[in-house]
Amino acid sequence: MRTFIYIMIAFAIGVIGLNITKLDSSHLLQGDSSIAVISILAGLCTILLMTILLISRNIASRIKK
Repeated sequence: MRTFIYIMIAFAIGVIGLNITKLDSSHLLQGDSSIAVISILAGLCTILLMTILLISRNIASRIKK
């Protein structure tokens, strides 16, 4: 499970990196830039959720010991 979480984090970082290149700074919420902004936010949410999952699994394993 831990490997899957790290793969998901790496995938989210890749999605963020790809979508940063598609941003148009003068029109952030129009056309392809709006899709890129939404995808960047989704990637950030994925990283946050996977980090929370890693921490919660770490806490659960410490409680069992």
